[in-house]
Amino acid sequence: MRTSIVASILSLPLALAEQAVLTSTKRGLVYVETENKKDDHFWTSASDIRWYYNYESEPTSQLNNKLEFVPMLWGAGSDSNFYTTVKDLKDGGMNVSYVLAFDEPDGCGQVYGGSCVDAQTAAEMWKQQIEPLKDLGIKLGGPTVTSAPTGFTWLQNFFMQCAGGCSVDFLPVHYYGDFQGLASHIGQVNATYQNISTMWVTEYGLPNQDLEVAQDFYNQSSAFLNRVPYIQRYSYFGSFRSDVSNVGPNAAMLTQKGELTDIGAWYLGDAVAATGNIPKGDAVQLAKFAGWMMMVVAVSFYCIA
Repeated sequence: MRTSIVASILSLPLALAEQAVLTSTKRGLVYVETENKKDDHFWTSASDIRWYYNYESEPTSQLNNKLEFVPMLWGAGSDSNFYTTVKDLKDGGMNVSYVLAFDEPDGCGQVYGGSCVDAQTAAEMWKQQIEPLKDLGIKLGGPTVTSAPTGFTWLQNFFMQCAGGCSVDFLPVHYYGDFQGLASHIGQVNATYQNISTMWVTEYGLPNQDLEVAQDFYNQSSAFLNRVPYIQRYSYFGSFRSDVSNVGPNAAMLTQKGELTDIGAWYLGDAVAATGNIPKGDAVQLAKFAGWMMMVVAVSFYCIA
């Protein structure tokens, strides 16, 4: 049934699927630390963004008390006191309703930049640092694997190592590639883990494309993510300036001057809808990630096949 929901949404007329969705209660922020602290006001100034995560267990001071914070246990060595840290936040009056765990644990090496944690270690850490949080009324997000075939294998091994001792309330997903690949991957994850009722898309984007292609992808994907009922939350990867973007300048939400791009304005729910500000990149950044984009294309092909 849930897989058929994705199929029915994909069958919508293209014009409808490409409409910019200016408001959404699902949207969150992937907060990426940069040198441009003054840009942070965009994320909290009457925007549609309701929540954020920063790959860490403690909140970002500039966003504190302005957006709902979702703590993350990034990797095996990132925070051995994760449970205590989250409990202290909650005891201190912060609204901590969800946590995330293990950022791309199957992603080892410079290309992926993931936490590179083996499934057995992750299961042991989950039982120590994550599972007890359920008794505090916190909902637990499962490990966020890459969209490569290794991701499905890693998750299978993780649940096997858990032996029923890991309670996953929702499954976060990452995907970089075109819209058809994104929708296909979400459908595949949904079909594989039908016992997990909700999903978050905590990183997604179409790297290193022309501006029009990047904007079309954003509009198609945001319309899709808003319509799929079991996708509870999503966060577009692009909260930085175009000249420091590691996914290409046209995917960024800010120009090199710190102005909102059209994608940035749309994501924030700006009533003006489009700014006309053209992002420009850095040749060094584009060259650095050319090889990474080849990996993305290969993964996209696997997911569609």
